[in-house]
Amino acid sequence: MKFPDLLLQAIGRSEIPLRFEPGADEAVAAPVTELIRAWLKSHSPNPLVEVLLEELDGTREIQS
Repeated sequence: MKFPDLLLQAIGRSEIPLRFEPGADEAVAAPVTELIRAWLKSHSPNPLVEVLLEELDGTREIQS
């Protein structure tokens, strides 16, 4: 499972009225993803940060 998919699923299950508008889920997910990215980058140079950023971007599967 990839983080962007998890985030979109969570938004889809929420009670956000705009979710029926085309692209609304992605529009809600974008600022959340940017906030998390900024928070993670503030903790650099921790090696784990690179792994978490790759998961956040969806280029790496989430470790289970």
